[in-house]
Amino acid sequence: MSATGRVGMAALAATVVRAPFTGRARREILFCLLGLPFGVLLPLLGFFVTIRLALLASGPPWVTRGNPAWPAIAAAAAAAGLLTVLLVMTGATRRLAAACRGLAGWLLGERVAAPPPPRSGVLARLSDAAGWRAMAYLLLKLPVMLFELYAVGVFWGAGLFNLTYPYWWLSFRNHPSQVHLDPVPVVTPFDWFGQGHFQIATFPGTFAAFAVGVGMVLAAPWVTRAAVAADRRLIGGLLGPGPLAQRLRDLEQTRALAVDDAAARLRRLERDLHDGAQIRLATLAMNLGMAKKKLGDHGDVPDAEAARELVSAAHQNAKDALAELRELARGIHPPALDNGLPHALATLAAGNAIPAELTVSIPVRPTPAIETIAYFCAAELLANAAKHSRARKITIDVTGRAGVLVLEVTDDGQGGADPARGSGLSGLAQRARTVDGRMDIASPPGGPTRIAVELPLRA
Repeated sequence: MSATGRVGMAALAATVVRAPFTGRARREILFCLLGLPFGVLLPLLGFFVTIRLALLASGPPWVTRGNPAWPAIAAAAAAAGLLTVLLVMTGATRRLAAACRGLAGWLLGERVAAPPPPRSGVLARLSDAAGWRAMAYLLLKLPVMLFELYAVGVFWGAGLFNLTYPYWWLSFRNHPSQVHLDPVPVVTPFDWFGQGHFQIATFPGTFAAFAVGVGMVLAAPWVTRAAVAADRRLIGGLLGPGPLAQRLRDLEQTRALAVDDAAARLRRLERDLHDGAQIRLATLAMNLGMAKKKLGDHGDVPDAEAARELVSAAHQNAKDALAELRELARGIHPPALDNGLPHALATLAAGNAIPAELTVSIPVRPTPAIETIAYFCAAELLANAAKHSRARKITIDVTGRAGVLVLEVTDDGQGGADPARGSGLSGLAQRARTVDGRMDIASPPGGPTRIAVELPLRA
């Protein structure tokens, strides 16, 4: 195995070992536990209504048309439907949805916008799409809750308990040799109740239970993460403002970001012109004015040497001002983009401080605005990698598919890239959102770092 492969395996092993002790793992466990009431509320209400009405009728409660309990079962079904309608009409499902959104935002950082408030009136309440979506979430929460309960109860609870077998065995199994005790079952992910073939009858066998516990605890954060990811998907899809309202909200936010970005660019351009080229041009005019005085209006030049120095300084100021103006123009629209994005990125990769490998596959050329955003995103990501990553190699992969341009920059550095630390990543994400794009970051401690920017081909 190469040195890079060994480093990657060591980083992966370190990530797996640290995962059970991270704050994210604790927050996800707490989310699963606090979310249990939301998963059992509606099924419990429905079960209570069904059983209560079934008990009012004579005979056993199984459902057949000829059974005396059938009217009660039918009434229970009607009552369950009425209960659902009442929960939506009274806004109870909206309040439960708000609690779920708050829990997800507090523990998972999942910020889901609240839907618009319901309109007044009975018909409006009955047609409240947000209320019905919240009801759907509460119904679908039951299987997801069972998955979360399995992750927390089996992988975390039973896994930690399996770690204790070697410690309590000698204390509680110290019976006389003539006394025969039954083996102790071990809970595994495939045997939730410990009734299978994995049972411990001797002290050396407890170390096998300990090893199983270690494996379960190391796997627990990833199983919990998968369960929580399913819940997050439901929360994002059902408890938000709805597709049309969310699209409208996204467009309003995109417009605001575009306006703010344009204003920030104009302020930066004005500041650069004022602090750079404008001062140099003012100095140029001052030097030329002094040189003019030295030369005099007519006749011989009284101080030719001083006049030459002033003209030379003015000439240098003119060249510096021209260079700064070119740099400003390059910041507005890089000249390399005139030949297309692949040529511009090749120029960036060739001049990068860290060796960069570029792969470009764009069947259809994007619009100039998208090319400009992609170019500046690549430039910022390369600069961040050179400044923070301690990487030895960078790969740039640009592909175009299904109307989307994907720019992916990967380095083999130390990882830990976080938009909250002011590394410029939040600004890149904001720039991508101005054209309905998005940015994904995968940068575990120890690396590698992979940042993908998705942009539409047309803007």
